[in-house]
Amino acid sequence: MKAHKGLAIALLVLGMSVGCSTESAKHPANAPAQAVPQPAPKATGVTIPVGPGPQGTYTVQAQPAPGSCHYRKTADGQPLPDPACTPGAVNPTVTPANLADTICKSGYTASIRPNSNITGREKTDNIKSYGYTGDPRDGEYDHLISLELGGDPNDARNLWVEPPSPGHQAGAGPNNPKDGVESKLHTLICGGKVALTDAQVAIATDWTTALATVGFPDGK
Repeated sequence: MKAHKGLAIALLVLGMSVGCSTESAKHPANAPAQAVPQPAPKATGVTIPVGPGPQGTYTVQAQPAPGSCHYRKTADGQPLPDPACTPGAVNPTVTPANLADTICKSGYTASIRPNSNITGREKTDNIKSYGYTGDPRDGEYDHLISLELGGDPNDARNLWVEPPSPGHQAGAGPNNPKDGVESKLHTLICGGKVALTDAQVAIATDWTTALATVGFPDGK
C-alpha cells in the first residue's frame, strides 16, 4: 500500500511539474510586446524639436510673451497654431522600435499626461500669448502632436490654446475635430501602415490635411 501511495504522489508531482512548464512556455512571465512593423519614413526635410519627455513631477512651463503668437486659419476657417510659437515637440522616449510598449499600449498616454493643476496655469498664460478672446472654456489647451502620436507631454512648443471650429456655439465647451484625425493616425501607426515620424510631421504641419499627407485621406 505504501509503495502504491508513493508512486501516486510521484506521478502527481510530475504531472504538476509538467503542467507548470507548459503554461510558462505559453505565457512567459515577462514576454516582450510584439513589435509594431513600421514602413520606411518619407524624406520630408522637416525636423521637429525634441522635448524633455515624461517627467516624474511636472512644473509649469513658461509660455511665449503675451501677444507674440498669431493664429492661422485654413480656407474653411479651421484654426492652426503659429509655427514660430508652436512648431510641435516629440517625446524622445517614443521610437519606432518601442511603439508596442509606448503609444500602442493601452494606458500609456494617461501615465505620462501632466496634471491639470499644471496645464491649467499654462493655459491661462498661453491665452495671453495667442491673444485668445473667446470663452476660455471653449479653447482647448491642446498638444499639437498628441500624446498618442508621440508628442511631448509638457513642452511649451507642443501646446497651444486651440480655438473652437467654425459654427461652434459659444460656451458649449471645446469642439475639436482634430481629435478624430489624431485617433485615425494613431490607428494607422499601430497598424503598421504609417511611419511614426510621417504622422508627427503631418499633424504638426497642418492637422486638416494630415491624413491625406500620409496617404490615407479617409483614415483607413
